[in-house]
Amino acid sequence: MQKHSSLIRAAVDKYNMIEDGDRIAVGVSGGKDSLALLAGLAHLKRYYPKNFSLVAITADPCFFGEESDYSSIQNFCESLGVEYVVRRTELYKVVFEDMKSPSPCALCAKMRRGILHNMAKELSCNKIALGHHSEDAAETMLMNLFCQGNIACFSPVTYLSEKDLYMIRPMIFCDESKIRSLAERYSLPVVKSRCPMDKNTEREKTGKLMESLSRDYPDLKTKLLGALERSHISGW
Repeated sequence: MQKHSSLIRAAVDKYNMIEDGDRIAVGVSGGKDSLALLAGLAHLKRYYPKNFSLVAITADPCFFGEESDYSSIQNFCESLGVEYVVRRTELYKVVFEDMKSPSPCALCAKMRRGILHNMAKELSCNKIALGHHSEDAAETMLMNLFCQGNIACFSPVTYLSEKDLYMIRPMIFCDESKIRSLAERYSLPVVKSRCPMDKNTEREKTGKLMESLSRDYPDLKTKLLGALERSHISGW
């Protein structure tokens, strides 16, 4: 956990993600990435020179009209000494039944972010942390290029002026393979996704493309992330 939190600290320090007195809402979906982020920030909090507090938040999409069981995450949060708040939503009904969106993932992600932002404000948080890692950054850059014709990525730190809220991504220096190993080593309470689009998204396709290209172009991910930083794209 020390090495994981050190990588988180490197990103936090480089992009000034955390200041004294911050109250940070950690978006927890139930997947390994968001749980690793929560565990890493809770560990960082023990020794980081700036004082900050955490609250974990989940927006339950209620897939197929059923509430998800997050009791294992509740217990995990209690072991970390972190408050945990779950909000039941109608995301599944709106996205898949009412709107029947041709791009359900993009719409669901947008609506879920809005709910999480509102939850963060209601809980008196000034920042919200999301669990995107280095593979997510490289894949997002390729997705924007291939699908939108833009050279862009999500930003390490984003100010949401309408909400007066900062969005931070402290795991951008963390590799997915190391996160997976950490989740197994510490038995993080992953809640399996019940989303009907799980494993069938544009990101999944891009991830497989990255794997294929990396066989011919070694260190492709490192080069893409380096290009983001050297060109100062999207705040990198």
